[in-house]
Amino acid sequence: MKVLLSGNEAIARGAWEAGCTVACAYPGTPSTEILENIAKYKEIYAEWSTNEKVAFDVASGASFAGARALVAMKHVGLNVAADTFFTMSYSGVTGGLVVISADDPGMWSSQNEQDNRWYALAAKVPMLEPSDSQEAKDFARIGFEISEKFDTPVLIRLTTRICHSKTLVKLGERREHRPTGYKKDSQKRLFLPVNARIRHTIIEKRLKELKKYSEKFPGNQIESVKSQTGIITSAIAYQYAKEIFPNASFLKLSMTYPTPEKLIKKFASQVNKLYVIEEGDPFLENEIKMLGIKVIGKEKIPVCGELNQFIVREAIKPSSHQATKHQIPKPPPRPPVLCPGCSHRGVFYVINQLKLHVTGDIGCYTLGALPPLNAMDTCICMGASIGHAHGLEIALKDKIKGKVVAVIGDSTFFHAGIPTLINVVYNKGISTIIVLDNQTTAMTGHQAHPGTGKTLKGEKARIVKIEEVAKGCGINHVYIVDPYDLKATKELIKREVKREEPSVIIARHPCALRVKPEPPLKVIPDKCTGCMLCIRLGCPAITMRDDKAWIDLLLCDGCGMCKQVCVKNAIK
Repeated sequence: MKVLLSGNEAIARGAWEAGCTVACAYPGTPSTEILENIAKYKEIYAEWSTNEKVAFDVASGASFAGARALVAMKHVGLNVAADTFFTMSYSGVTGGLVVISADDPGMWSSQNEQDNRWYALAAKVPMLEPSDSQEAKDFARIGFEISEKFDTPVLIRLTTRICHSKTLVKLGERREHRPTGYKKDSQKRLFLPVNARIRHTIIEKRLKELKKYSEKFPGNQIESVKSQTGIITSAIAYQYAKEIFPNASFLKLSMTYPTPEKLIKKFASQVNKLYVIEEGDPFLENEIKMLGIKVIGKEKIPVCGELNQFIVREAIKPSSHQATKHQIPKPPPRPPVLCPGCSHRGVFYVINQLKLHVTGDIGCYTLGALPPLNAMDTCICMGASIGHAHGLEIALKDKIKGKVVAVIGDSTFFHAGIPTLINVVYNKGISTIIVLDNQTTAMTGHQAHPGTGKTLKGEKARIVKIEEVAKGCGINHVYIVDPYDLKATKELIKREVKREEPSVIIARHPCALRVKPEPPLKVIPDKCTGCMLCIRLGCPAITMRDDKAWIDLLLCDGCGMCKQVCVKNAIK
């Protein structure tokens, strides 16, 4: 049977067919739907872990027990999990261990567009790159087989377009793989230097065997030699290149590390001119050039941004191979904005009024940086906001005292905020931290986390309370406020930033998309003076018409914040 599946859905299906029994992840676009779909299979234990390293550790432990395990994350998540990733390469596996990294070329929902293929090279683990959903499913299954055959984690590198695009997939049956059980093996798993030195030599031998395997891997193949112009490509770039240059000769690579050197040399000998078309960094290009083969790559194909057919066609002008023509329509611009009724808006509105310096974090609340709120100064990575605030206060002391606040989301607090909060307490900091608690992982689609009281499978779980965690970390001043109450929020923040001790303010209100909205508000035209104070909230439901404020009843969530800022009582 064939069905339409996205790449993420296909990875989940492939893991199920391969007999995977444990899967872990932290939600992050474009990888989120992998675990959401795996959770639908009753044979697989699936969890949202508190962060990517924890997810990797849990999956590794399951592998030690002989279970087939999968861990999934977006590209920056592998940065968090890198400590485990590199040493697991040394350790190897018992049950197959597949690592999914979903890269985000073009940065559609990320703070950078790093190319995680370099992780495979640095950690010396094999890497597979599917070019459609069928390959995503197949490679998930094959990944477990390679993992167990070569005693190694296997990296499957996806990109946004593969993750979210749907293509036809032929489904298969599940092949049960029961955990073989745990046996002590300290030389393989206990990394004292004496053991690590031995394992390093084993890894180098393994890499040589993987290179031989790569030459025969079915996904690495010369598809055709139609002309003297050759194209070496992989992943989604293969689809673009194949569509634009149907008459060129192709070498498609799917196991892109280790690269099949003999196969590449063979293909290069059959053509006169050779292009490398790949999305991101010159990863394949560098590997090929080290073989002494002359290729045209990143001098034509851009390094930055996501590729598409139009970009590929314009980058490589057609010669003897006729390129098909495409006109790629550009979508109209859509500025990102906090949702109507978003509880974060009240906090940012107050912060803007108080003219504070705001160290920010990763989440949908990062949109508070945009006009008219303009209430965030930094955003680097998960959990960094608290450390940034502490660093500013250390460096500038009295010059900035009482003027800095850190903001962090509830899911991000559990992910990476707790160690930095402890650091502030331990090192006698005075930072004020606002936890924007909308009781979900909102940015990636409302996934559960330790504070929500339920698991990925929908089962009831113990609620880990942020206020109790903060007090347990040594914070003496912990307060909860409803950010819909602008006056109370302002008074609390104004007081706490002046406190010469660390404090935590939990701005708690459910995400507006997860609760029934209140009746919408409307403007009384005769009372409205057009002062635009309500516009400063940055709510998309409020606009100006004929020099008067106007509320779109279809968008209004009834939160009432605009009514609080209107000094003319023109909103009811």
